[in-house]
Amino acid sequence: MILHGYWRSGTAYRTRIALNLKGLTYDQAGVDLRQGEQKSAAYLALNPQGMVPALEVDGLVLTQSPAILEWLEETYAEPPLLPADAGGRARVRAMAALVGCDIHPLNNLRVLKALRESFDAAPAQTDAWAGRWITAGFAALETLVTGHGDGWAYGSSPGLADCYLIPQIYSARRFNVELDAYPRLRAIESAANAHPAFIAAHPDRQPDAD
Repeated sequence: MILHGYWRSGTAYRTRIALNLKGLTYDQAGVDLRQGEQKSAAYLALNPQGMVPALEVDGLVLTQSPAILEWLEETYAEPPLLPADAGGRARVRAMAALVGCDIHPLNNLRVLKALRESFDAAPAQTDAWAGRWITAGFAALETLVTGHGDGWAYGSSPGLADCYLIPQIYSARRFNVELDAYPRLRAIESAANAHPAFIAAHPDRQPDAD
């Protein structure tokens, strides 16, 4: 099993968390997004979209982190990342989508690069852009976690929503977003900081980290 990713990519980060929670062993192949390695012929042959992550498993190549995480859940049942009941699974998937669809795409590298190159955005402006979407999403997540969390985003054990949340909190801190208004989310961050699966997945601990 080989994970192609970039140490600071939120999508690769969430995939590492899920792999670690499942207790799976995998090798890593770094793809430096800053150097454009995702657009190399070799990587495009693996993932025509030219984005990370990509997961190679016995000749199968999986792309798009939501699909990879769902595949992991279907292929390796224990420990589960989703609740046993259909309603719970829908709620958790909605929490994950709130991050994966409504926050993260607006503050990833290619969007920020476009803001800088096409609109001459200064660092403070790109931080403000990212913060606008992060705070809106985190306000909703704080309410959802208050209603459904018990130490983690949903229930009393880490799951799919936490795989998405923790990398987004990491990004929020990079963009200088104030997090005092989200005590429940910060409590989950504290729990993750003490959990082996999340510790091992942290960007600073990756082989391709600066």
